[in-house]
Amino acid sequence: MKILLIEDEPDLASSISSYLSADGYLVETVRTLAGAYGKSGVYEYDCVLIDIGLPDGSGLDLVASLKREHHRAGIIIISAKDSINDRINGLDLGADDYLPKPFHLAELNARIRALQRRKSFDGQRIIEFGKILVNPVEQSVTVAGSLVRLTRSEYNLLLYFLANPNRVITKESVAEHLSGDNADLLDRIDFIYSHVKNLRKKLVDAGASDYIHSVYGVGYKWSQ
Repeated sequence: MKILLIEDEPDLASSISSYLSADGYLVETVRTLAGAYGKSGVYEYDCVLIDIGLPDGSGLDLVASLKREHHRAGIIIISAKDSINDRINGLDLGADDYLPKPFHLAELNARIRALQRRKSFDGQRIIEFGKILVNPVEQSVTVAGSLVRLTRSEYNLLLYFLANPNRVITKESVAEHLSGDNADLLDRIDFIYSHVKNLRKKLVDAGASDYIHSVYGVGYKWSQ
């Protein structure tokens, strides 16, 4: 899961980023509204964590912009401003959740997982596709009841496919999802082929059907 964190407090930003990264998320951090506009205008994210009080403006303006431009990312406001008006304004603008500071990082993580379930998996606690079962809380994958051991990249790739069934996903999108904006620094994106190949082999060897279909010259499509 790819997250954009907009937070101007360095210590808090570092704590959030480290905690979520350790749990397998790909986290990119900016400290200003301008930086957030720059990132969100170029890259796709699954979730955006937005502080309201930023040095160069209000995070609520970014919420409004993301919804106006029909971004698919889920939005969670994290802010020390805890008035009822701030909550109402943020939610009315289109934010999916509001978490006042201070908060426990474990609660933030739980809200991110809940948001992912609502946005991508119809609120299901266990994601099911054919014989494949994914438990996002435990980050476990089973096929026909047998545990399948995946690397972090393979697991994130599987979730990305499951969240986008029957949709053609470009190779560049896969590279960006796995590497973030570091993908721009890579001369080649051949690394994604090995991740796709290994994921396919592990799932098929465990008894799943081959749901990963190559789209010549473009990328991949996950479908029955």
